Amino acid sequence: MDRTRCAIFSTTLKASPVSPAASLLERYQQVRQTTDRLCSPLAPEDCVIQSMPDASPIRWHLAHTTWFFETFVLKPAIAGYEPFDPAFEYLFNSYYNQVGEQFPRSQRGLLSRPLMSDVHRYRQAIDQQMVELLAGLDSSSTELLSIVELGLQHEQQHQELMLTDVKHLFSCNPLWPVYESREPLSPRPAAAIDWLPGSEGVREIGYAGDGFHYDNEGPRHEALLQSHEIASRPVTNAEYLEFIDAGGYQRPELWLSLGWSVVQADRWNAPLYWQQVNGEWHQFTLAGLVPVDRNEPVCHVSYFEADAYARWAGCRLPSEAEWERMTIDQQVPITGNFVESGRYHPAPAPSIGEGSLQQAYGDVWEWTSSPYTPYPGYAPPPGAIGEYNGKFMCNQYVLRGGSCATSQSHIRPTYRNFFPPEARWQFTGIRLAR
Repeated sequence: MDRTRCAIFSTTLKASPVSPAASLLERYQQVRQTTDRLCSPLAPEDCVIQSMPDASPIRWHLAHTTWFFETFVLKPAIAGYEPFDPAFEYLFNSYYNQVGEQFPRSQRGLLSRPLMSDVHRYRQAIDQQMVELLAGLDSSSTELLSIVELGLQHEQQHQELMLTDVKHLFSCNPLWPVYESREPLSPRPAAAIDWLPGSEGVREIGYAGDGFHYDNEGPRHEALLQSHEIASRPVTNAEYLEFIDAGGYQRPELWLSLGWSVVQADRWNAPLYWQQVNGEWHQFTLAGLVPVDRNEPVCHVSYFEADAYARWAGCRLPSEAEWERMTIDQQVPITGNFVESGRYHPAPAPSIGEGSLQQAYGDVWEWTSSPYTPYPGYAPPPGAIGEYNGKFMCNQYVLRGGSCATSQSHIRPTYRNFFPPEARWQFTGIRLAR
C-alpha cells in the first residue's frame, strides 16, 4: 500500500514462480482494467485533490502504478528506451531512492499539471508497450516476468489505497459525496463469539511454497506459541459502542502513553468517520453517510484504539504468529467480503457454526500485537526493488487478513500488512485473543 508507503505491500523474486507469458498478459490487462473501473465513478475534480499527507490524489496513483512498469520493466527490457515524459520519473517516484529523487509526498495535491488527460495518455502508451512486450516473451524470461507480477501485485495494493484515499477525501466534504451506491443488506445479527484454542509449542510461520509472495513474508521460521485462544469473529460496532459508553476514550489507564497523547491531541472520541446526528451514531462510507450498523465489524480504528479496547475487554490482540497458525490449522478458505463484492464496506459475520474462524479474510484488516520487524534471516532483494518493504520495518504494527477493499487474488495466510499505530484511514478492525 505508497501505502503511506506504496508498499504495504513486497516480493522474493528468486522464489516467485513464473506464470506463462500469455497468462501473465491476460492478468496484466485484467488488473489495469480493474484500476480504470474503480476510477469510473469519479470526476476529474475528484482525482487531483490530496486530503492529507498520508493519502495521494487518484491521478498520482494512476501515474505511479504506470511509472512502476515503465521504470522496472520497459526501461531495462527495451534497448534505447525513450521515456514517455522525463519529468514523470521525478513526479511519480514514490520512495525509490536508488531510482532518483522524488517530488515531496505531502505536496502531491498541489500539482494542477499534468492533466488527467495526460495521465490517461501515459497509461495507454505504457499499456501498449507492455502488451507488445509480454506478447513477445516466453516463459524462459523468468526474471522479467517476476517483476511484471510484482508490478501487478503493487497495482492491486494501490487499488485498495485509491478506495481508502477517496473515502477520506469525500469525508472532508460537507456534501457527503457518494462514490457508489449500494443496496443495504438484510438485517443480520452478528454471530456469537466462540473462543478457539490456538496451537501451542514450536510452530512454523512464513511463506512456504512456489507461488508469488512478498519478501517480508519469509523466510519460513519457527515461533514459540504459548497457550491461547482467539475470538471466532472481529469486534462489532455494538461491542465497541459499549467501550465508548463506558468512557473508554476518557480513561488514560486503558491506553499506551503515546496513544493517550494522540487521543488528547486529536480529540478522538470514536472511530474515524463516526459522528452523531440527532443523538444517533452515523458513519461516513463510500455510499455516503449512514447509520452505524451495530452488527458490522468495527472499522477505521488505530492500533492504539484496538489495544485500548482489548485492555478494557480483559483481553489482548493476537500476535501475527497466533493469527497465521490459526488460519492455517483451521484451513480457513480465502473467501469473504473483498473488493470484488463491490460493497466497499464491512458486513456482519455470517453464522457458520461453532468452532469456526469467521471473517479471517476480507471485511477489515486485523491489528496484531506484533511490531513490523524482519523475520530471522531476512534480507531485502538487491537494487531499488529491495526498497519495497524492508526499509519500513520500524515503528509500524502488522495487520492480517485483508479488507473489503482488498482484492481476493491478492491475499494469503502469510501476507503481512503494516501501518503506524496511529493510522486509521484504512479499513482496520479488531480481533481479540486471550
